[in-house]
Amino acid sequence: MEDVQIEPTARKEIRRLPSDLSILMVLIGVALVFEVLGWIFQGQSFLMNPQRLTIMILQVSVVGIIAIGVTQVIITGGIDLSSGSVVAMTAMVAMSFAQASGYERAVYPSLTGLPVIIPLAVGLCMGLFAGIVNGLLIARTGIPPFIATLGMMVTARGVAKWYTKGQPVSFPTEGFATIGNGALPVFIFLGVAVIFHIALKYTRYGKFTYAIGANPQAARVSGINVQRHLVKVYAIAGLLAGLAGIVTAARAETAQAGMGMMYELDAIAAAVIGGTSLAGGRGKIFGTVVGTLILGLMMSGFTFLRVDAYYQEIVKGMIIVAAVVADVYRQKARSKKA
Repeated sequence: MEDVQIEPTARKEIRRLPSDLSILMVLIGVALVFEVLGWIFQGQSFLMNPQRLTIMILQVSVVGIIAIGVTQVIITGGIDLSSGSVVAMTAMVAMSFAQASGYERAVYPSLTGLPVIIPLAVGLCMGLFAGIVNGLLIARTGIPPFIATLGMMVTARGVAKWYTKGQPVSFPTEGFATIGNGALPVFIFLGVAVIFHIALKYTRYGKFTYAIGANPQAARVSGINVQRHLVKVYAIAGLLAGLAGIVTAARAETAQAGMGMMYELDAIAAAVIGGTSLAGGRGKIFGTVVGTLILGLMMSGFTFLRVDAYYQEIVKGMIIVAAVVADVYRQKARSKKA
């Protein structure tokens, strides 16, 4: 009986796990590491504390909403550095529309102020406008996404400070505060994830997004209006950043110009950890959701182990670099195989 020889490339294919399963195994592995370290250094379980895990998911839900928009931008081969500043801008503006005056609150404690749909709509429109501006700058002028969104990052933060001359805006109506109550931010995050998972996987919007990221010139030749589609993608990213700003303000029941600081980098990190390629053309919403959970799990785990905050930032930076290096090697492997 002859021995069956397996080619090296075939052996690699056999050993390769599906990307969704791989990222889930990373999530489980990280959780188990903190569980073991918890018993060693703290004498207690990390995972068997529902309150801790609930707080962790609530904390990362806002970053997750942003990361879903950022993922789509990265798939097209772009980047969005303005998300955190757009969060602050929309939070300030939406909160200002979610108030009754101080006198009215004192005289009529039950006064509800403007209907909650108004601050919600205003906040979403602010985010949408910022995203459209980003998209038009990139699509029409041809400037790099890094520069366009960097300009929006500075501008939106400036608008947030100018809008109330740097003063915080607090005391929202009960209806607006409800948006951030309980587990609703988590359900918003998961709902947004499901919508855009379907959009990317089963609709023409998703096909165009992947095609542009893989080869913009080929996409243009095949009849895709690349400029118009890029505006759509950046508009959606801005819209989701606006939604994240509303949720952030509702949870805190206050809005400050410093809100959302570094959220854009956390969102990019979540997308990259989840397998989205910075080279464009590859990425999944499912991976981004799991990447967001991994990021939150690690920060929660470090806090549980009482690791100082500055060490956490160092580790986060190392994780981002490691994820990008892994992506570079994956791209090289794909190129060699092709």
